[in-house]
Amino acid sequence: MGRDMILVPILLLRLLAMAPAPARAEGVAAAEEEVKIEVLHLPESCSPKSKKGDLLNAHYDGFLASDGSKFYCSRTQNEGHPKWFVLGVGQVIKGLDIAMMNMCPGEKRKVIIPPSLAYGQQGYAQGKIPPNATLIFEIELYAVNKGPRSVEAFNQIDKDSDRKLSELEISQYLKEEFARDGKKRHPSAHDEILADIFKKNDHDGDGFISAKEYNVYQHDEL
Repeated sequence: MGRDMILVPILLLRLLAMAPAPARAEGVAAAEEEVKIEVLHLPESCSPKSKKGDLLNAHYDGFLASDGSKFYCSRTQNEGHPKWFVLGVGQVIKGLDIAMMNMCPGEKRKVIIPPSLAYGQQGYAQGKIPPNATLIFEIELYAVNKGPRSVEAFNQIDKDSDRKLSELEISQYLKEEFARDGKKRHPSAHDEILADIFKKNDHDGDGFISAKEYNVYQHDEL
């Protein structure tokens, strides 16, 4: 199912759980250090501005401040597609969550993130980041969308307005999304994705995804 999951429309991220960023060292006084932000390009029309809970689409390159070596490039991942993630919920390091607040589509930033807001004293060996590393990211933001657990998203799926999502409602939603993007999928993709959605969201196993289980974000706070 791996290829089919890659082709899932972006709106399905409203239901499919996304993996958090690798664990970071705790116990470091982050309040003593700040993210330094340099705006490299600001579009004439700067709207909407990103906020906590928004779904962002961006490319970014990561460098070690110590020697300028590049440890990450989103353009070499996922066939070069920009990365999608929810801002402010820990899907990226805390420094990036901070650095990409109040950013608008088309904006480019260079940011310097101290160790306490990155990978701390432990570093991140898998990502070739040593302990106590200050990181530099060059970021280009492409899109700012409503958060994946917004009231609007829930209501779009909840056709009968009973404040819970049935298997039939989500099945229909999947079919509509698949038809909208027009990409070919294996016939089993629909059933596999539907099962995955309920596995990750139907916590009490009653066959419905309630507003609480869906974790609807009221206002702008998570």
